Amino acid sequence: MRLALHDPDYPALLRRTPDPPRILHVAGDPGVLWHPGVAIVGSRAPTAGGRDIAFEFARAFAASGLAVISGLAAGIDTAAHDGALAADGRTIAVLGTGVDVPYPRRNTALYQRIAATGAIASEYPPGTGVHKGQFPRRNRIIAGLALGTLVVEAAHRSGALITARLAADAGREVFAIPGSIHNPKARGCHRLIRDGAALVETPQEVIEALAQVAEALAQSLRDRMPTRAEPGGRAPFATTQNALEERRGHALPAPVCPHSSSTSAEDPDYKKLWRALGHDPTGMDALVERTGLTAATLSSMLLLMELDGRVVVEHGRYSRKR
Repeated sequence: MRLALHDPDYPALLRRTPDPPRILHVAGDPGVLWHPGVAIVGSRAPTAGGRDIAFEFARAFAASGLAVISGLAAGIDTAAHDGALAADGRTIAVLGTGVDVPYPRRNTALYQRIAATGAIASEYPPGTGVHKGQFPRRNRIIAGLALGTLVVEAAHRSGALITARLAADAGREVFAIPGSIHNPKARGCHRLIRDGAALVETPQEVIEALAQVAEALAQSLRDRMPTRAEPGGRAPFATTQNALEERRGHALPAPVCPHSSSTSAEDPDYKKLWRALGHDPTGMDALVERTGLTAATLSSMLLLMELDGRVVVEHGRYSRKR
């Protein structure tokens, strides 16, 4: 399947990033790209302990209802996909090759399992082979599809740190697993923590951090759809996915003024953000400076305001909707 940037089925979170791909090629179920998810990235040559951590965290995320997003690479990526599949959960592989070209080749069987139950995505046309420069660019898609990114074992200079930086630039949460000071593959994680990434030791810490924004999104979506009963016993993120799937079939409402609609309009932070927004597109850095709020907080607020029909985003810059 081929999704263009302005196609209604194009994943909403990815569209809101500074540099979304104009075309996204998808194998498997494209609806999975709308599912609330967390990216797991790290070394291609992790320690045995790092591989186990990635597997266990991914399995816990999938069991909670989160999709697990990674790049099908050797090492941490492979362990993350395997962990999600072990929980019978959803997982998404973003490729630096054509969507029909598994890489590395030894992960062909894993590629097929993901395509059968989740989704494979790439901005490159089918048949595109391996070219070194394509892999750093695909990292922005991994970060852009996720509510947050978890880094497990990364050297001081690595693709995983690029993904984490891109996630932060998009206003998403960044998490890092600390390690031994004697492990060179932990230095990248320690650098991220010094720079403000959340230090996490258990999957539940990540799940709880992401639940608030995911449930706020789900509630905003449900508020704008016909009411229907929700069955009980769902995982924390299941209702978000249902709301997203239903929302895709409804047109956005007409723009409203900041004092006329939902409860968010009465929140002081939303009023502050509305005043900070102009009619000219404004970048995230400027909004952080004007409001004093964090990029992660602003990102979740702007998403709800976009769904409200109050804000538009183009190339990662925000403005009031006319």
